[in-house]
Amino acid sequence: MNKSQLIAKITEDTGLKKADAEKFLDAFMATVKEVWTTGDKLQIAGFGTFETRERAAKTGVNPATGAKIEIAACKVPAFKPGKSVKDELNAD
Repeated sequence: MNKSQLIAKITEDTGLKKADAEKFLDAFMATVKEVWTTGDKLQIAGFGTFETRERAAKTGVNPATGAKIEIAACKVPAFKPGKSVKDELNAD
């Protein structure tokens, strides 16, 4: 599903106008990006948590040459699904 399809689904499910659904989605994505850049957490009960995680520096290997390279520490965006989401995915 791409962004246009998601907007269409939101429109269908909520009865919002397409322009309003797009504004909502854009605002939600901007909020998640802000949470990631500030290092805060966004917890949505019953859904999951958006957060920033830190990766430590490590030594890697260049697959083309076999030479060891240093990989710098960095921050990465993360999403941890809530228990109810995990349960739905694993329901038989």
